[in-house]
Amino acid sequence: MLYAIFGNDVPNSAEKRKGARPAHLARLQKLQDEGHLVLAGPFPAVDAIDPGAAGFSGSLIVAEFASLEVAQTWADADPYVAAGVYAQVAVRPYKKVFPA
Repeated sequence: MLYAIFGNDVPNSAEKRKGARPAHLARLQKLQDEGHLVLAGPFPAVDAIDPGAAGFSGSLIVAEFASLEVAQTWADADPYVAAGVYAQVAVRPYKKVFPA
């Protein structure tokens, strides 16, 4: 089943993000290589592709996992969690409708 993982950043997370980004991306690359990643990316803090100094306010990952428990365990082990980038992480079951 698919799960949506929402990570909400702490204020002024840019430096923490920068330090943990390589490890965070490596985990996402592994999910993609395994054929489980649907999409992933950050939420710019302002209405711009490159938010500059405003940074990001969080991230969204949609991926396939065996269960909600497995998805939660994976999300809890994210390098952004360990680095203090995320203030909160929520994992919810997700049903993809479009594109078909």
